[in-house]
Amino acid sequence: MNGTLEAGTATPAPGRAHPRHSSPDVDYDTFVRTVYDRYGPLLLRYATRLLDGDWHKAEDILQETAARAWKHAPYLGTRDELVRPWLFTVVKNLVIDHHRSRQIRPLELRPAEELDTAWETPETLLTLHVVLEALEELTEQQRTVIRLMYYLECSVAQAAEHLGIPPGTVKSRAFYALRALRKALEERGMVGT
Repeated sequence: MNGTLEAGTATPAPGRAHPRHSSPDVDYDTFVRTVYDRYGPLLLRYATRLLDGDWHKAEDILQETAARAWKHAPYLGTRDELVRPWLFTVVKNLVIDHHRSRQIRPLELRPAEELDTAWETPETLLTLHVVLEALEELTEQQRTVIRLMYYLECSVAQAAEHLGIPPGTVKSRAFYALRALRKALEERGMVGT
């Protein structure tokens, strides 16, 4: 490959070419495969770092970047000195868009009472009732961090961003919230000591 992206001369498969500017000298599949092989790990690490460790969102960013590269393959050509900076700029812009959208649409928390419980058996309903009762003994801060991290499965970085506090504070609150929840459940005979 010696510093250039290889684009074959094969005609793209029907329906796979760029809708407005089809270029017969670009093999789109090979182009995207080369982008993934050559830049995928670098772009994924870069996006993960920009997203404070959110690896799953970084994968989404990488996929969107590859899709945009596919659309722009005729314009990017085969020159590595054009492709690499373009890809990193797209990743950075997508991450900025993600952060902006999170500020506009903050994470939505649903009350525990709105959980869909149609699938539950009497035993699980009893367990759910006891857990919800134990959660009511916690402070609002503790309940919020448990909902974010364990119900909504947010990462520490996502919870910190939503709450507007440092990640270390989120970890500390989660530790003490789980300890308090465990104690409340032990008092109800749900967890062994």
